[in-house]
Amino acid sequence: MSTFHPGRFDGKVVVVTGAAQGIGSAVAGRVASEGGSVVLVDRAELVHETAGELRSTGARVTSVTADLETFSGAEAAVSAAVEEFGRVDVLVNNVGGAINFKPFTEFTDTQIRAEIDRSLMTTLYACRAVLPQLVQQGSGVIVNVSSAATRGIHRIPYSAAKGAVNALTASLAMEYAEHGIRVVATAPGGTEAPPRKIPRGTPTPQNDVEQAWHQAHIDQTINSSLLKRYGTLGEQAAPIVFLASDEASNITGSVLPVAGGDLG
Repeated sequence: MSTFHPGRFDGKVVVVTGAAQGIGSAVAGRVASEGGSVVLVDRAELVHETAGELRSTGARVTSVTADLETFSGAEAAVSAAVEEFGRVDVLVNNVGGAINFKPFTEFTDTQIRAEIDRSLMTTLYACRAVLPQLVQQGSGVIVNVSSAATRGIHRIPYSAAKGAVNALTASLAMEYAEHGIRVVATAPGGTEAPPRKIPRGTPTPQNDVEQAWHQAHIDQTINSSLLKRYGTLGEQAAPIVFLASDEASNITGSVLPVAGGDLG
């Protein structure tokens, strides 16, 4: 069980994208429990319900619906955070996730674009939207959620998107260090989570071949892990929150694998 650190985010404003469920929701809950003011962002209306649950515990929380696959959506999310709390100290770019699981040559051009929009452009746009605010403040942290699937099968467009997130992390860290801004990332492996309330849009396998394609990526994920298992939401949230905190003040430009020994 993860150890919480009361007060670690006192006075901090943390924006978490893809926060309606899964890892994003776990991160938002943890930051709130450690004293932070949290802005939950998602395109699903479910995000308001998630925020309400946190608010009922006395946390300082607001929620924003925005389509982060557009720059205007990213700008709106950052503007809402500044309007509500006056600043942004941390942006956690968690939104993303593979949609299709099959050999690369089975992907259509539309499906390839959809994966890139979901798992790269959301992070690229959110970084672009928040950086002027962080530069103005002279401080801030961006934590990108990448993936161990940068070395994986049957989700090549997703893998490419997350490889780009790693490059973005390294380059932004170099470019904005002089402004007091840290940029870091985690690379989760397979993660156990409750059934999604809002599906990712992954098609249900229609035959044995499609089922085998889907199962192959699961098998590869487990076999690539030294611990031979999926992680938990808590095991993913804890390192994200650590990297976002002042405890990680001398870490920037790094991607931390959180995949049971799979370095991605």
